[in-house]
Amino acid sequence: MTTRSRLSARLDLEQGRVDMSHGAGGRAMAQLIDELFRPALDNEWLAQGNDQALFSVPPGRLVMSTDAHVVSPLFFPGGDIGALAVHGTLNDIAMSGARPLYLAASFILEEGLPLADLARIVASLAQAAREAGVAVVTGDTKVVERGKGDGVFITTTGIGVVPEGITISGDRARPGDAILINGPIGDHGIAILSQREHLGFETEVQSDSAALHGLVAEMIAAVPEIHCLRDPTRGGLATTLNELAQQSGVGMRVRECDIPVRAAVAAACELLGLDPCYVANEGKLVAICPAERAETLLATMRAHPLGRDSAIIGEVVEDPLGFVQMQTCLGGERLLDWLTGEPLPRIC
Repeated sequence: MTTRSRLSARLDLEQGRVDMSHGAGGRAMAQLIDELFRPALDNEWLAQGNDQALFSVPPGRLVMSTDAHVVSPLFFPGGDIGALAVHGTLNDIAMSGARPLYLAASFILEEGLPLADLARIVASLAQAAREAGVAVVTGDTKVVERGKGDGVFITTTGIGVVPEGITISGDRARPGDAILINGPIGDHGIAILSQREHLGFETEVQSDSAALHGLVAEMIAAVPEIHCLRDPTRGGLATTLNELAQQSGVGMRVRECDIPVRAAVAAACELLGLDPCYVANEGKLVAICPAERAETLLATMRAHPLGRDSAIIGEVVEDPLGFVQMQTCLGGERLLDWLTGEPLPRIC
């Protein structure tokens, strides 16, 4: 007898809401899994029905990353928390040069969350995983009382494998290296902010949320000498460059006029008093490679759909203090320091 046959009625996915019984470990929780999670995420590993996933891995060094997603609002132009939970973890794995293999997903649901919203989020997460070619092989669900969450929080953990001969790390930037980015910055943070604050811009800004491992694989195939990769999420480009400078014990110089920013994002940032270099991204990566390989890497990135607007934005320099400096479009220089404060809360 299946779990479903023991239950008297199916979930009301149109009008129903999450209640505390959906996290209590009994029939209601089993029904939620059987009727909502399992159909969307079904695969051979989940079908085992165990509290863990048993899987094989190809040769190479394993990479593991975990990320908690607490974005508000749950749905925003260009994405939602479900797809974001997949993209965020896959990108962290990809920044090591790894090929992502498997994902685990943990959902913390707030009592009262509409089941229709949950179904939409799970479907989006499942679609993002399928498009990325990565299976969600295990997971967990908990329910917290009304007022103690924010609809839904999702934690995803991923495992990937790095091919032999590839060593990409934040401590490998060297003076003389070129700094590249795969497209315009700030889209995700401004999309979230505009939706949250009901800001009406003349042109709607879409989140750039995307899985980058396909782009990374092509970059590595063309230029295996890549030294560093990092996705500039919270804290934006500026904070990411400071992280890499600190890890590698170097300085960095970037050119403001070479950093791609969409006109709508630049206008929104000017209106709101924000610097696009500190606004979050979810589909961007910073790459650092030897200067003599930069043009080859740039051409490879521009040939990929997620890198059409790639640019070389600066270079690594000797600096024991690890400063990141920007040459402004007016010809001056300013320090591009770490992010301070919390200008855009709950963006990933």
